[in-house]
Amino acid sequence: MRFATFTSQSRDGRLVVISTDGRRYLEVGDTAPNLLGAIERWDALMPRLSELADRLEQGEGDGFDPANCAAPLPRSWQWLDGSAFSTHGELMQVAFGLDPIEAEKPLMYQGLSDRFYGPVDNVPFPGMEHGIDFEGEYGVIVDHVPMGTDAAEAMKHIKLIVQINDWSLRAIAPVEMKTGFGWVQAKPACSMAPFAVTPDELGDAWQDGRVCLDLEIDWNGKRFGAANGREMDVGFHDLIAHAAFTRDLVAGTIIGSGTVSNADYAQVGSSCISEVRAIEMIRDKGPATTPFMAFGDTVRMAARGLDGGLPFGAIEQKVVQV
Repeated sequence: MRFATFTSQSRDGRLVVISTDGRRYLEVGDTAPNLLGAIERWDALMPRLSELADRLEQGEGDGFDPANCAAPLPRSWQWLDGSAFSTHGELMQVAFGLDPIEAEKPLMYQGLSDRFYGPVDNVPFPGMEHGIDFEGEYGVIVDHVPMGTDAAEAMKHIKLIVQINDWSLRAIAPVEMKTGFGWVQAKPACSMAPFAVTPDELGDAWQDGRVCLDLEIDWNGKRFGAANGREMDVGFHDLIAHAAFTRDLVAGTIIGSGTVSNADYAQVGSSCISEVRAIEMIRDKGPATTPFMAFGDTVRMAARGLDGGLPFGAIEQKVVQV
């Protein structure tokens, strides 16, 4: 099943079920007015949600327009972002002369979760000098995960999969990293593609807790990258188990994969500007030449399904000045 959230007077929006072809929708209504409430009662609501999905496949529903969409989950209790692609980390370490991170456990930080931009929202920033960068990644939304849940058990808690643009301000990040207190200013609100999908919707592209799809990214209308999510060093179930080691995860927690990155980046490209700049520094033994984003720039992100479709829809946004 696919779900979207329409903008409304409520900050949490109106939950709708989307047809498989992404063209029609039916509102869930008072049974579950928003996705945050639905994920808290997921199993109990499944008969109602399945009924709506069946009606859509029989031709019911109104025409879908992504312009009406907020993020599938406009806000939640918790956003935890991993860094599960070693190629990205290794490139950044070499380019900037950083020591390798010696860690047996997955890398993860807690970010801003009180809002997520919708798929076509303009995204405001205070200044271009802060190094505006996009980061394409995948994420999962879980129901309640008890403390101590292991990776095998964690798989059953993955209820929805989403596509995310994890915006970053690269000039601020190193300054905050040196404090040892983590990111605040360098990590503003993320964006989400319009559809949150159940794992079965991805078919064979959902394997071992990984989204094995190319994430196509265009910057100002030009193809920037199409890295595949299959090369995660650990799957989403491992990230969930890591996060739940010492605490429960509340229903609605979102966990990200980190920047999608592949070892054959020379052929498939990258999912963020910073990685391309790192590649330039290594290759040319000098300063990077690719600039970060400017006001008025656009970015489009869309995972390409095995059938050629767009299971998450597309993020299409413009960078603007506050």
